[in-house]
Amino acid sequence: MEKRRCSPQISNSKVTSSLLFLFTLCLYYTSVQCQESVTPPSSSIPTQSKNGLKRILLSIVLGVLTGLIGAAVFAFVVRFLVRYMKRTPILKGPVIFSPKITPKSLQSALQNENQLLGSSSNGKYYRTVLDNGLTIAVKRFEPFEIVSPERQSKLVKRRIQRELEMLASLRHRNLMSLRAYVREPDRFSLVYDYVPTGSLEDAMNRVRENELQLGWEVRLRIAVGVIKGLRYLHFECAPQILHYNLKPRNVILDAEFEPRLADFGLAKLTPNLDRATSGYSAPECFQNCRYTDKSDVFSFGMILGVLLTGRDPTDPFFGETASGGSLGRWLRHLQQAGEAREALDKSILGEEVEEDEMLMAVRIAVVCLSDMPADRPSSDELVPMLSQLHSF
Repeated sequence: MEKRRCSPQISNSKVTSSLLFLFTLCLYYTSVQCQESVTPPSSSIPTQSKNGLKRILLSIVLGVLTGLIGAAVFAFVVRFLVRYMKRTPILKGPVIFSPKITPKSLQSALQNENQLLGSSSNGKYYRTVLDNGLTIAVKRFEPFEIVSPERQSKLVKRRIQRELEMLASLRHRNLMSLRAYVREPDRFSLVYDYVPTGSLEDAMNRVRENELQLGWEVRLRIAVGVIKGLRYLHFECAPQILHYNLKPRNVILDAEFEPRLADFGLAKLTPNLDRATSGYSAPECFQNCRYTDKSDVFSFGMILGVLLTGRDPTDPFFGETASGGSLGRWLRHLQQAGEAREALDKSILGEEVEEDEMLMAVRIAVVCLSDMPADRPSSDELVPMLSQLHSF
């Protein structure tokens, strides 16, 4: 965590008291000098004394008012200057967080023709190679719609810049680290490490087509890695970071099938996240649009269900009445009927010990997929629940 820099603070009360004392003292001294310089006739001494007292009182009142006004103006100016100096400058050109990337090489690579890896409603993914041979993944997205009046706002640009710098500061084994970003007139480009293995979505599609074998041990390792990444975002980041768009496409697998979460924390930057149509969103997202860390847990429950069953939540099978209308309801029905084994992917059935672990994992998935957020466990509770199924 970064340490906050402390800046000297100016006490408004001390400034006000000092100015008031000096100003009153000067006025009083001036009034006394004026009285001493005038030698009044003896007959008018009582009248002169009364007038002099009035002038002294008036001077004190005026001094107090002037001091208060001056102190208030001074405090306002100081506060304005402090805020101005602390204001985040809008950076131009590439902002780099990795020593392997230079601004010149990145700009040159972005201008070249890049390989399109995929697209979604909130951006497109490209693969490109820098001059030094480093392969990177680039996500290009527009933070605001074209018609939005906020598009050219400096305040909005600063907010986006602060969000990206915060995301770039996060470091965890199960997160995709932001290596750089480029602010263009109408969009942002985010730079990540390129992982040739692809996403969990790609892997599960290959499993369904019998092009890849993923045993239970590997699938459980993926689930544990995903929930560890969520726990870091939910409980070790201040302020708390929500993923908002957790699904197999945003779980990147390295060569050892270690998962890394991608696209986390981008909801504040993009208005068009396609979580509402992804099939992995919690019920409350449709009912009251309230998103919490328990909504991320629901999405994780869907991913765990996919790993256990091998089925995609958008499979037409779940549109049938017999299946309950969704992957979560189907799993809950089989669990309550004592037939959870029927839900398991037949390609990973085998050893009895592993089947017992998978049946326990089905129970965990079902509780994660509870309709009420309060009934779901937290990501902090899920890490030991899953880790104890196997030795990690």
